[in-house]
Amino acid sequence: MHPPLAGGPAGPTALRPLLDVVLDALHHGARARGGPLPDGGPQAVTQRVRDAAADVFPHHGTGAEEALTTLVRTLAEGSADPAEPHCAAHLHTPPLALAAAADLAASALNPSMDSWDQAPAASALETLVTTALATEIWPHADALVTTGGTESNQLALLLARERHGPVQVVCGAPTHHSIHRATWLLGLPQPLVIPAPTGTIDLTALDTALTGHHQPLLVVATAGTTDTGAIDPLPAIADLCATHHAELHVDAAYGGPLLFSDRHRHQLAGLERAQSVTLDLHKLGWQPVAAGLLAVPDPAHLTPLTHTADYLNADDDTDAGLPDLLGRSLRTTRRPDILKIAVTLRALGRDGLAALIDRVCETAQELAQLIDKNPQLELYQHPTISTVLFRPQGADDPTVAHIRRTLLTNGTAVLGRAHADGRLWLKATLLNPHLTPHDLHTLIDTALHTSETSTTAPPTHPEGSTPR
Repeated sequence: MHPPLAGGPAGPTALRPLLDVVLDALHHGARARGGPLPDGGPQAVTQRVRDAAADVFPHHGTGAEEALTTLVRTLAEGSADPAEPHCAAHLHTPPLALAAAADLAASALNPSMDSWDQAPAASALETLVTTALATEIWPHADALVTTGGTESNQLALLLARERHGPVQVVCGAPTHHSIHRATWLLGLPQPLVIPAPTGTIDLTALDTALTGHHQPLLVVATAGTTDTGAIDPLPAIADLCATHHAELHVDAAYGGPLLFSDRHRHQLAGLERAQSVTLDLHKLGWQPVAAGLLAVPDPAHLTPLTHTADYLNADDDTDAGLPDLLGRSLRTTRRPDILKIAVTLRALGRDGLAALIDRVCETAQELAQLIDKNPQLELYQHPTISTVLFRPQGADDPTVAHIRRTLLTNGTAVLGRAHADGRLWLKATLLNPHLTPHDLHTLIDTALHTSETSTTAPPTHPEGSTPR
């Protein structure tokens, strides 16, 4: 008998018992992990995966239940879980359960968003939702669904190049690495990098850099830097762009969802003066990866992406009214990632999503206050969004790096690292709206305890498993 399929009228019947297996495996894997990260470091984790997976492509299959139980549990046990209170290193959000459930439906139905006859309802839903999100910034706007900030930024630079030729990109020192990669991929000049001594673009230096250029200019500003969560002074940058006849792209992959919060929306003043904006809802939107967007103020800005493949968007089909999806992405086959976003927006509404955003911003301020009051710790600055940098008082950079690696190897906390003010800091990016004051206190205590043990022994790099 052939394995059952996920789609069709019989699909739910086939999926239901398998879902119970998956949910049990997720539960037992998380309990076996017992913390935010598996302990032992890369070698120990790799060995456990090898032992569990064994022959990954056996001659005779083990059956659905065994394969799901073994591999899902192994993955859960060996994962960094962003829902754990001490997993706070990156812009790696704990997804909402309802968004993950919607993603299951997308996987079961498996629409391919490259032609209308593969995704009739999904393409209509995508149009509704992308338009609604883009009009949060401009009145008659549009947006494309992307895999995240990197793809969105690449598309923004591509569209600018198609409008003006080989643009000179000008960006701040903290700008996301994808901007530099995009200039390389697109054959553009290397970016002019403007210093950001306070974490945001220096306006005087930007004015000087823009003066006297005769080639097309594209300034890239950031609303939520990866290292500190800082937001560039968008109105002033937009003014300089107008003065020097430059275009503006804003990478708001992190900070963009502040638009949904009445309390924080003001931090994005000036965003509407950009020619393109990157948004990521798998960051401050609690979506499973991927849920990126590139928004533009005029749908006509997307025209350069138009491409024809006769089997997907033949001219006579388009003339007859079948929507053309191929110009909505540089990808051909792509998932209906819009479904989970649409479900989240409908289920939570603006006030529900704003409450989550406000909560994580409040939690970050609470953590910063705890650090600021602790004489054993040094706070970099109070957070702009939900990123908090700190370090033990008197620690040098190698010690800070060692503390982070020790936490990772022990599996007790997942903190990031960031350079600011010429020093290395531990980074907590708080995206879990369920964090409690107790969670914040224990995170600090864990870091301090590891700091104390790090100062009594030289930094080492354990290879084996270390007890929790």
